[in-house]
Amino acid sequence: MKLSALVVARNEVARLPRCLAALSFADEVVVVLDRSTDASAAIAQAAGARTLEGAWEVEGDRRNAGIAACTGDWVLEVDADEIVPPELGALVRQTIAASTADRHQVRIDNYIGERLVKHGWAGSFGTTSKPILFRRGVKVWGRQRVHPSLQWTGTEGAKITAHGIRHEVDADISDMLRRLDRYSSLKATDLLASGDIGSLPNNIRRFVSRFIKSLVSRGGWREGGWGLLLAFCAGLFPLLSHLKARLEPERHRP
Repeated sequence: MKLSALVVARNEVARLPRCLAALSFADEVVVVLDRSTDASAAIAQAAGARTLEGAWEVEGDRRNAGIAACTGDWVLEVDADEIVPPELGALVRQTIAASTADRHQVRIDNYIGERLVKHGWAGSFGTTSKPILFRRGVKVWGRQRVHPSLQWTGTEGAKITAHGIRHEVDADISDMLRRLDRYSSLKATDLLASGDIGSLPNNIRRFVSRFIKSLVSRGGWREGGWGLLLAFCAGLFPLLSHLKARLEPERHRP
């Protein structure tokens, strides 16, 4: 089985070398560069990757373009801030050699700085597994700017949990809050594009339910103050997105 590793990036000159170096177990590496103005293309080409450069306003569109550019039987889709350890690479090869399914979830180990934060990821602000290993042709991303929907065909196999991807999600608390601001602005644009921004009371309820889910159901309390921060961001994401669309439509209208 031929394996394609797909990386979607934008101006990731600092993180791309480590990401690509960890993908040597793949038969080909495809790097999609979205409106990049730094040396990312040169770095990708020097690492032996094929590059696809363009400008995509919608995340789902750029990811679908990347999948279409892959030639492997299977695709492993990673981001520039993710590193695949050798043990996971070997396990991925074993999985595709034996699997009768069409897709597999892969464990994600989320780091804030050098701290591994295992619990509390929820509410579109983070996840501990993603369906990123799949046969080419079974996965289609929706046309959203942030957290696009997924359309699948085929069957799901066993989750890969013995080893996980190292996801360097945030450098520190300030980086986490910048990500919340960036994601909520993109979501506000998606809401305005859909013609339905929701209601304030409903999004207040979502803040409370997502906060509790992150802190209690997902075990964020085990992480102390970090878990509290995650719960706050997970709950605030939909509420802040709604408020941006409601109060500042001129800034976020597509």
